[in-house]
Amino acid sequence: MANTFRLVVASVGTTHFDGAAISATMPGEAGVFTLLPNHEPFVTSLVKGTILIKESGGVEKKFPIENGVAECSGGRAVVLL
Repeated sequence: MANTFRLVVASVGTTHFDGAAISATMPGEAGVFTLLPNHEPFVTSLVKGTILIKESGGVEKKFPIENGVAECSGGRAVVLL
C-alpha cells in the first residue's frame, strides 16, 4: 500500500474530501506547492486556482478554489475554503 496522509478539504457546511491522499497540489501565496506524506508542519494561505488530490490506485480529484488556508502537521492536512 502506498504511503499516504489524511487530508480534509472543507468549507462551511460542506466536506469536499476526507480521506487518504498520496499527494495534494495547491495554489499558495508564494506559488504552487505539493504536500506529501510526512511533510514538515506549516500553515499557508491559498489563492485562486485548483487543488489536485492524488489517491492510491491512480484516482485524481480536482477542486477549483477562490482562496483558503492549508495547515499540515502530525501526518494530516486540513484545507479550509
